[in-house]
Amino acid sequence: MAQTRTLEPEEWELWDTWMRAQRLLARELDRGLQRDCGISKAEFSVLVTLWQAPGREMRVGELSESLDWEKSRVSHQLTRMENRGFVERTEHGAGGRRTGVGLTDKGRGVVQNAVLVHAGNIRHYFLDTLAPQQAAALRAWSGQLIDRIEPRGSGTADDAR
Repeated sequence: MAQTRTLEPEEWELWDTWMRAQRLLARELDRGLQRDCGISKAEFSVLVTLWQAPGREMRVGELSESLDWEKSRVSHQLTRMENRGFVERTEHGAGGRRTGVGLTDKGRGVVQNAVLVHAGNIRHYFLDTLAPQQAAALRAWSGQLIDRIEPRGSGTADDAR
């Protein structure tokens, strides 16, 4: 194994700046969803995932996998969203078990509005600040980072070594 060495001061500064920028961007985007749409980032994630699913519904296990959340977190989130009228549990498979979830009419309306609002905030805080060359470099670097951490093989970082 190669010997690990610390970062140079300029490298630490770059890392700290990048981490702060990510936190601030995430905070502002989350605030925008709450302020302008009355939903949380978690609710937005569920709504968009269901919106993109065939028939606007999924099995709960598929939703959990798609969001990369624990099943208990998904279950609790769905209960809160069901209480707000955004989603409804659906029956899948034999025995009529309520193992699916779909968007309600209210949920469809909320997600359609939230996507527009969120897109506007992404444009305002992120895209409008980038020159075309910066956007291209960021896109390329992000792709490299994704490939390094999550290779297309089995999906584990160990495959990259």
